[in-house]
Amino acid sequence: MNERPRCVLLNGSLAWRRGRVFADAPIVRVHLPPWARSALRKDDVDIVLFIDAPGCDRVLEPTVILDFQSGRQPVLRWRIDGAAAQCNGVRLSLPRGLKVLDFKVHDGPFAARDLNCWIEPAFQQKHSGERLLFEAETGDVGGLGALQSQLDARVAAHISSVQGVDFAPNGFFLAHTADPQLHIDLEEPLNTGWWRVEAQMAVALDARPRIYFDHDGDYFEHESAILVPRRLGQFIGYVRIGQPVHRLRFDPVCRLGETGNFQRLSMSRCAAPIHEVFRPSVARIIQAERRNRQVLHHLTCMPLKGGHWPMPLFPEEGLEHLAREAVGYLDWVEAFDYDPARDDAGYIDRLNTLKCKPLISVVMPVYKTPLDLLDKAIESVRAQLYTNWELCIADDASGDRALTARLDYWRKRDSRIKFETRKINGNISAATNTAFALVEGEWMALLDHDDELRPHALAEIALTLVEHPDAELIYSDEDKLDHTGARYGPYFKPEYSQFLLYGQNYFNHLTVHKAENVREAGGWQLGYEGSQDFDLNLRIIEMVEPEKIVHIPKILYHWRAVAGSTAVDVAEKSYAWEAGKRALHDHFERTGQAVVVGRTPGYPYYQVSWALPHPAPKVSLVIPTRDRAGLVRVCVNSIIEKTAYPDYEIIIIDNQSREMETLILFDELTEDPRVRVLKYDDEFNFSSINNFGVTHAKGDIVGLINNDIEVINADWLWNMVVLAAREDVGCVGAMLYYPNDTIQHAGVVVGIGGVAGHSHKYLPRGAQGYFARLQLVHDVTAVTAACLVVRKSVYQEVGGLNEADLRIAFNDVDFCLKVDEAGYRNVWTPRAELYHHESVSRGDEDSPEKKMRFQKEVEYMLKRWATDSRADRFYSPNLTLLWEDFRLREPGEIHD
Repeated sequence: MNERPRCVLLNGSLAWRRGRVFADAPIVRVHLPPWARSALRKDDVDIVLFIDAPGCDRVLEPTVILDFQSGRQPVLRWRIDGAAAQCNGVRLSLPRGLKVLDFKVHDGPFAARDLNCWIEPAFQQKHSGERLLFEAETGDVGGLGALQSQLDARVAAHISSVQGVDFAPNGFFLAHTADPQLHIDLEEPLNTGWWRVEAQMAVALDARPRIYFDHDGDYFEHESAILVPRRLGQFIGYVRIGQPVHRLRFDPVCRLGETGNFQRLSMSRCAAPIHEVFRPSVARIIQAERRNRQVLHHLTCMPLKGGHWPMPLFPEEGLEHLAREAVGYLDWVEAFDYDPARDDAGYIDRLNTLKCKPLISVVMPVYKTPLDLLDKAIESVRAQLYTNWELCIADDASGDRALTARLDYWRKRDSRIKFETRKINGNISAATNTAFALVEGEWMALLDHDDELRPHALAEIALTLVEHPDAELIYSDEDKLDHTGARYGPYFKPEYSQFLLYGQNYFNHLTVHKAENVREAGGWQLGYEGSQDFDLNLRIIEMVEPEKIVHIPKILYHWRAVAGSTAVDVAEKSYAWEAGKRALHDHFERTGQAVVVGRTPGYPYYQVSWALPHPAPKVSLVIPTRDRAGLVRVCVNSIIEKTAYPDYEIIIIDNQSREMETLILFDELTEDPRVRVLKYDDEFNFSSINNFGVTHAKGDIVGLINNDIEVINADWLWNMVVLAAREDVGCVGAMLYYPNDTIQHAGVVVGIGGVAGHSHKYLPRGAQGYFARLQLVHDVTAVTAACLVVRKSVYQEVGGLNEADLRIAFNDVDFCLKVDEAGYRNVWTPRAELYHHESVSRGDEDSPEKKMRFQKEVEYMLKRWATDSRADRFYSPNLTLLWEDFRLREPGEIHD
């Protein structure tokens, strides 16, 4: 290790004597080169680890140590093959987010002539038998043709044509039909035998990508293979090819309007995939379809009479099952969810200490309910740990004698159950009003006739009322039940987000109202069927102060996914969407807001467009820079050429630019009367520079804009200003993309990584995000100052950016937290889209001085805002703080 060292000693002993290395259990830190550090911020990375220990006196038994340096996740260790590492290297997959790769070379003493270890990209190792058919290019590249990776020239095919889809070489696609197609010509044919197909794509788990194989110049549905998700982003399939294949057709999705990011497609020769049959869900499905003999025939490689045969992996039921498993929900349930054996005694003890136990009335309208589901719903109420409840049921004139008899049975069995049968069939609103008329409790909870309450649901409500005695509306998290009763699809919600509620009725289940408020609001209005609860919620939030709306971040409700239910698909009931639109329209009329309510393009959610004040407020866009003429030209020209907003000025803050090209550019840009250049002749201090610019702003609204921003849509500023102009709004953030059309910023989550992280980072442009967050305006705790719009009065009220403690990093998060503390809402909108070449003009935090300054800024955020323990109101504690993609909190992950 005395020549060109690629690792450093951390622990153990290591010494050179007489030209040899003598070591005893040394732990070394492997240098992660820039390509690895950069890639690990985005995804898992395959590498090859090499050990160079010539003349070693024994076979080494090394252990790899992965450290995320998060303070929350334990260090991971696993033993690898030392002989292989010393010969050809060992292929490893480094998990995304890894900060440090340490390495215990051997458990005991050894001697060698030298010792070194290093890593290389795994793509330098050619996979035996693998045919790489497509690999997305990096960057924003146009055109089709022979698509080849910039990192690896193993691509052995080219896309000859596309149909029904916009497709770019960087992998981004948008389907214009329900049958989008990529046609692929192979350089060499696929020979007969078994092949494994693998596609790496950022798409929904139920995208159902399908691959077709050329058969005498044509494609046949029965010879195509549906690829199924094996983990997030990875889809696989198996096919037995019966004659040489020269062309393929790949359909990435099966729905109109679907978007995604297609990164890689490959095929590998393999043995008959017998292991797939041993998966319980596959075996069950194959047996149910009576395909045992056919599957056995192909797996034992009996003669194939022409054509191709795809392995039947997961029909629809299996796919749903895998989708639940893939997101790790059952692991989350086991680690964090309510466990009766562990938790019931604690709940009972706490309930016994309550001085006041309010009566909670559960309201349930029914209509021709399947008796088995009705029983489950009623039993879920009777199983409550909290016993002071009543169940109020109204049958909407079903005319079902068996249903009436069953309700009468339950009423006789439990005196807390009462029901009334309507004489005339009305609708869900009328039936709910009838059930509500039976209510005697102070609080009212809603239960659909085929859903279930968790056993601790009402106990949580009662205990929450002790903690929040002023509460008037309470809602909880929820999940879904499939037709087998299996749980999936959890919705871990934020605390009260007014803007998110305008996009979707995220309160949904379980919602509990103060009964008096329901009466004052007039109950459920006729004419809003399908969104009758949404309409009620909107009328009640007009009466209730926001701080009296309380969220319980626990799964208290199972929403059953039956055919025709919006639990299956929110688009199932189009009349419900129309009713919700009317409810929103009426709400804004009642509150005196001039808005237009429309549909979120491609999604069954609402898009609210506020009117711009008249006259339109002047906006001052502040752009700091030091040289970087190329970036500034793109930034300013994109604003001038694309921005449709009627009244704005651009203030370029020149922080000691020296390059002639930049100075000439300034002269060119200031020919436009809307552009000014102001000198800031001091050391670089991002906070101070922006504060200086704001003091010279003529507009009532200011926009902080990085010099590496590029405008995409013409109405970006309009959509930000209509929000920032509202009296209740503070900062407004935008959707920012990397140049390769993956997301750089969609709001900031406080607490990720100990301080803050960007929401939905690296997802493809057009992605839906967590329960459509990427498509909807919603409240956030903070946004990035790379593109931030705020009223000048608010900026000055909180003192602007912190010049003293946060010169470079986290000043925007600190600013937003101050604005939040002052009582304003910070909001993010997807309707302002811009590109961001993040930190291009500032560079990496790589010098000792920069690292020391950065650490001080981290320490300030921890001291001032306790970001390592502060709960972000708009991000659930049930989601991870280790990643930025809204995945579930991982077992072993500790939240303070």
